[in-house]
Amino acid sequence: MSHPNPTQPTTEADLSGRKLGDYQLLRRLGRGGMAEVYLAQQLSLRRQVAFKVLRRTLAVDSTYVRRFHHEAQAAAGLVHANIVQIHEVGCIDGVHYIAQEYVAGQNLKQYLARHGSGLTAPIVVSILRQVAAALQRAAEQNITHRDIKPENIMLSGSGEVKVADFGLARVARDGAQMDLTQVGITMGTPLYMSPEQVEGKGVDPRSDLYSLGVTCYHMLAGRPPFDGETALAIAVQHLKNEPKRLEAIRPDLPEGLCRVVHKMLEKRPDARYQKPAELIRDLRMLRIEGTDDDWQSSLPADAAAEIQAMSSSRMAATQQLQQVVASSGESSFKLPLVVLLLAVILAFPIGGAAAFIFREDPLLAFDRKELPQIKRMQTVEQQWYFATIATSNVEQAWKAVARYFPPQENPTNLRYSRLAAKGLAMWHLSQGRAKEALPLFHELSLVEETAGQFHLSGLAGKAICYDRLNKPDEAQQILAEIMPRVREILDGTLRADIDRLTEKYRQQSQGAQ
Repeated sequence: MSHPNPTQPTTEADLSGRKLGDYQLLRRLGRGGMAEVYLAQQLSLRRQVAFKVLRRTLAVDSTYVRRFHHEAQAAAGLVHANIVQIHEVGCIDGVHYIAQEYVAGQNLKQYLARHGSGLTAPIVVSILRQVAAALQRAAEQNITHRDIKPENIMLSGSGEVKVADFGLARVARDGAQMDLTQVGITMGTPLYMSPEQVEGKGVDPRSDLYSLGVTCYHMLAGRPPFDGETALAIAVQHLKNEPKRLEAIRPDLPEGLCRVVHKMLEKRPDARYQKPAELIRDLRMLRIEGTDDDWQSSLPADAAAEIQAMSSSRMAATQQLQQVVASSGESSFKLPLVVLLLAVILAFPIGGAAAFIFREDPLLAFDRKELPQIKRMQTVEQQWYFATIATSNVEQAWKAVARYFPPQENPTNLRYSRLAAKGLAMWHLSQGRAKEALPLFHELSLVEETAGQFHLSGLAGKAICYDRLNKPDEAQQILAEIMPRVREILDGTLRADIDRLTEKYRQQSQGAQ
């Protein structure tokens, strides 16, 4: 019997506005290869849920439907703070569905798309340990996720990281063969697959740890370790190639963290961590500044207590964050990830005090009367973080970083002033205001090359601005300057634009010949 292919989306009727049993479907949130997802109101409990509807093309296969319900019911038994909870599995009027916890926020893929450059070590460790805690709970119940990737890692508005779709990947992959020659690879194909998955062998929690290692590599390097035009090209690399060492891409990263990630990426399962608890143990040993010290010092040896203590520590941090946010009622911000407020170390080395140059004028020029609606936070890190998630008064939020924390006062303020200048420049670009972005990128391009990515990002931004301002000569001059170092650009958005410009001018040059 032929099986429907869950990787081939088809047109589905929009169920928004319909009432299915106890659920009022409000609006469609998204769609994937096997299901449509709606925001719904569960009427009896007066709560919002994510309502996942199995595609009609898959619902006609009774074997597939039976497997769908079985796997979802097994995953529903996983109860943990870092796992998206499944409330109900059923069928109403021929519609097969899963009602699950609605996570208000964004997934890691969306977050990486917005903050394309490599994330800081504290942020990555915080995400990593919470996902590992979820995988440990699953391993204790003999459940393997099989599809750990940024799309399935949710960053909740309450400050927790949650793993979604436990068990459902097995349903999707058992129902169809992957076309390894298909062009146009997306985030659901072998970008994050373990070698044993690629070969079709049996998998266990060590496979999930490999996929988590690929995800961590992506967070730190700004891109996955392997890429290609087809699934086959990527799959072969997972089987044969060694990823470039993170230390070579990000010299600022702690060596211990790099070793942890590369151990997760070992080709042979028996060379990786054998269970998530071992990963948690090594993360506890890292002692990275900016992570939760209470978590690192208070955990007992056994894995179950270790994870429980970790959850308690995280909840305490979440409550502290919520208190900070509650005190700034006039600020209209969302909180997609509590760990960002815990990230207080620098993403790149600043250098010694002797190398620090005090600036008379900040990169972000502002009028002292310009920002009355932006509340001053307790630290420059918090001020910068709130600017990154601002949904209104965005320009003022970025400028508030230098206003409240003058860059000439200390190296930390200077660094975050530069980060804010880059953030504002990128925002101007996203709004179609290259003219306003250009002077900000120019200032960054003048920063000494030892100060992390600022100099290179500034040059890249200038090239993009000149192109959008119809100044191709200036744009190509800068492109020629940065081409030898283009792979060092960690910001995914800038890197993609530079690649696009390079190809654009290459084609124009060939056409002229």
